Amino acid sequence: MAMQLHLHPYELQLASPFKITHGTRTHQPTLIVELRDGELSGYGEATAVGYYGLNIDEMIERLEGLREVIENTPLETPEQYWASLEPHLGGHPFELCALDIAANDLWGRRQGQPLYQLWGLESSAGPLTNYTIGIGSIEEMQAKIKAKPWPLYKIKLGTDHDVEIVRALREVTGAAFRVDANTAWTAEQTIEYAPELANLGVEFIEQPLQADDWTGMEKVFSESVLPVIADESCQREEDVDKCHHHFHGINIKLMKCGGLTPARRMIARARELDMQVMVGCMTESTVGVSAIAQIRPLLDYVDMDGPLLLKEDIATGIRFGNGKVYYPDTAGTGVELKEKR
Repeated sequence: MAMQLHLHPYELQLASPFKITHGTRTHQPTLIVELRDGELSGYGEATAVGYYGLNIDEMIERLEGLREVIENTPLETPEQYWASLEPHLGGHPFELCALDIAANDLWGRRQGQPLYQLWGLESSAGPLTNYTIGIGSIEEMQAKIKAKPWPLYKIKLGTDHDVEIVRALREVTGAAFRVDANTAWTAEQTIEYAPELANLGVEFIEQPLQADDWTGMEKVFSESVLPVIADESCQREEDVDKCHHHFHGINIKLMKCGGLTPARRMIARARELDMQVMVGCMTESTVGVSAIAQIRPLLDYVDMDGPLLLKEDIATGIRFGNGKVYYPDTAGTGVELKEKR
């Protein structure tokens, strides 16, 4: 019997407005993809991020148009399933990611084991997750840190007073920092800011320059006293090699690269190039983040705080406690939807 495709759209409400250089959000539409095989279901997620030109209705229409292919392609392994669907969705990595995560989850449930175990990994390994502080007034950003004590914060920057912000946040916490400029700086600014940021306890700088400024990044790579991690410059598998000798590491987003299957290949390639590896999340639910948790033991850094930024989650799965990640004792990614729509 063929698998069944079920699509569940949700509107995720954020606990508070979240601002980055691309804009401010109070809600995040997301699409949960379910692949059902008899009594077993696998779940994946794709958020409809406005600044990537995505909307839920078009995502649903695209997947509905491929329903026959999706349901009738046999799931022998997640890698084989991804390879079969990629020709149809290669230009739509968010939808491909949702299907890939659902396929991985379903495959793991068929085996009766969590994915990380099937891959020979230990859940006790892997880094703490950071908690993200969006752009706001210094007082607002300080208040968010005070309201959410955490051992590790990611600070969103991209203002005309970024170092002042980090200096002020250091006054209210002894936690480790990492900063994300979201393409807002120049090479000269990055090199100038780095020494003081290092003194303020910043671990690394994420994506300081525009994604295609490879000349600028080459200069930053050689002169910055802090490591630089690629985000917008590293979206697909072929970008890993481009980032070599321009960044010290890469931040992989499952939705941008097309799922767990290509992400695992990107990790392997980055290790071959002696680069650090981080995986980050979008503003997403526990469905997507529980998939990230399966590869967390392979990472140097992880940003999987999406569910912590929501007013109410739509699923159960992995849990957090003071930066630590706790895994459910269930197969696949361990996700269950609280209420299907």
